[in-house]
Amino acid sequence: MVIGTRFVIPGAELSERFSRSSGPGGQGVNTTDSRVELSFDVAGSASVPEHLRARMLDRLSSRLVDGVVTIAASEHRSQLMNREAARARLVMLLLDASAPPAAKRRPTKPSRGSKERRLASKKRRGDVKKSRRGGFSDE
Repeated sequence: MVIGTRFVIPGAELSERFSRSSGPGGQGVNTTDSRVELSFDVAGSASVPEHLRARMLDRLSSRLVDGVVTIAASEHRSQLMNREAARARLVMLLLDASAPPAAKRRPTKPSRGSKERRLASKKRRGDVKKSRRGGFSDE
C-alpha cells in the first residue's frame, strides 16, 4: 500500500479481522462477515522511516493502542468494499499524520493605507449617523 510519496507499507504488515456488521441487512446479515477491522503497527513497522515515526506516533497518540492503529469499516454490504474503504481510510490517516508541520505564521502590522481607510470609513459612518439625528424645533 503506497502512502503518497513518503513510504510504502507491504501487505504483510497489515492485519485484517472480519466480523458481522450491525444494523439492518436482510437475510444475509446473520451469515456474512462483512465488517472489516484493519490494523497497522505504527511503532513496530520497519517500513515507516524513523524521521516520520516520531511525528506519526505523536499525532496518532489518541488513536493508538500499544502502537497499533485500528480502522473499522462496515458501511458497505460486501466485505471487499469494506476492505477497500478501510485501506483508503488508513492511507488518508497516515498521510495526515506524516505531513510536515505547517509553517510558522509571521505576525505583520496593518499597513498605513489600511489604517487610514479604516479610520476614513469610520468617520463616514459617524457622519451618516450624525446627519440622521434631528434637532427639535420650537415651532
